[in-house]
Amino acid sequence: MKIQFHDYQVSSGLTEKRKFRTFLSQLFEKECVAIKHIDYIFCSDNYLLGLNDKFLHHDYYTDTITFELSPNPLIAESYISVERIRENSQKLMEDYQEELKRVIIHSSLHMCGYDDVSKAKKDAMFRKQETYLNKWKSST
Repeated sequence: MKIQFHDYQVSSGLTEKRKFRTFLSQLFEKECVAIKHIDYIFCSDNYLLGLNDKFLHHDYYTDTITFELSPNPLIAESYISVERIRENSQKLMEDYQEELKRVIIHSSLHMCGYDDVSKAKKDAMFRKQETYLNKWKSST
């Protein structure tokens, strides 16, 4: 399979995996990104903090980190903190599954070349992310 989901020492509880895999494949196709293999790895806050520190030299918690291993066709890994997603969904009063899928889409957009470094780019990425999330919600 081109897109795989993995639980590493935590349970993501991701629902509708098969359907969401298809949705993500369509997202990459729409963004004109050929994919060879993508792993979404669900992990703990502490595990992701270690990756953030080791590879990006950032000493703070985050919800996701994406590593592009090869650009064309795309081979990538996305690490996602289940604890951060749960906490953020409670703070934002969002459904956990919706917030989880939002972060997966966000990570996928990074793989498509979007970044959120400047305010303008962050706003554009957020709009694109929410557009895809709304497409997902309307398809279920």
